[in-house]
Amino acid sequence: MRLRVEGLSAKRGEDLIFHDISFVLEAGEALIVTGPNGSGKSTLLRVLAGLLTPESGSVRLDDTSADIGHPRELCHYLGHRNAMKRELTVAENLSFWKSFMGDSPSGSGIGIEEATEALGLGGISHLPFGYLSAGQQRRIAMAKLLVAHRPVWILDEPTAALDAAADRMFAGLVERHLSAGGIAVAATHQPLGVDARELRMTGFAGVFEEVSS
Repeated sequence: MRLRVEGLSAKRGEDLIFHDISFVLEAGEALIVTGPNGSGKSTLLRVLAGLLTPESGSVRLDDTSADIGHPRELCHYLGHRNAMKRELTVAENLSFWKSFMGDSPSGSGIGIEEATEALGLGGISHLPFGYLSAGQQRRIAMAKLLVAHRPVWILDEPTAALDAAADRMFAGLVERHLSAGGIAVAATHQPLGVDARELRMTGFAGVFEEVSS
């Protein structure tokens, strides 16, 4: 499986945020997107996830036997917001996402209790999401990545509100995803703790450079 981005440009309103971004990620590879606030990191991730339409260029997912097309149906997007209902329990929230997202043909998700255990929060699935601390809420949002299988993870500041131990735990989840042939793209101001290439965006109009870690 391969994520191919070619000549990507995007606008915010009438302003060009970035232009002519191209890269290819093979199965098992990760890309870290870095840069100052306003340089277009979140916009780039939303375009990759199919939430925004690019001004130009293309995003495609393919494998050795077929051109799958845009990865929107085969990716998880974890944004700044947790996308959970505060009034519902942890189990009810994750049950919704497991049913709504479903599994892609390349694998299957794990059970809700197993997912919460993997995030270090076993035994709290009966609690309303709104009862949890900010760090716990972020970890439960990460459990969405586990209960429904998607080969591409698109992560916007995934470790926000997490302590150092939770950072290491999440790095382990990403490592296992990559080891299983997954692909990850993450925008972050902090090291993600995995081997990855880097796309450094340095300002408006898409000034950037791509380097290897």
